Amino acid sequence: MAQDPWQRQVEAFGEYVRAQRKLAKLSLRELAARAEISNAYLSQVERGLHAPSVRVLRSLADAFGVSAETILEQAGLLEDERDDANARAETEAAIRADPRLTAPQKEALLAVYRGFASERPPGD
Repeated sequence: MAQDPWQRQVEAFGEYVRAQRKLAKLSLRELAARAEISNAYLSQVERGLHAPSVRVLRSLADAFGVSAETILEQAGLLEDERDDANARAETEAAIRADPRLTAPQKEALLAVYRGFASERPPGD
């Protein structure tokens, strides 16, 4: 993973999109069609090679049936409280480091965690 914090965020967002797509049981082509973006572009987003535009973020939110705020937060464009962000990073690192989980299990667990964490009311 890259050392640049923004690149790490772009890569993490790509992992989120891939995990959400798999949880929704959608192929890359199906999600690209729903979001009205090209397969190649979506593939680059999932691999962390391209930071999506706001239009693409909104299209992905619509395609997944989640709020634009959820997608913007996952993309690193909405700020959480600093302590909250640190806690989330530590939790995600622990999930990734657990040797008992397979890679697909880790992706699924991260997606569920991020979904629950993003739904938490502020100050809760």
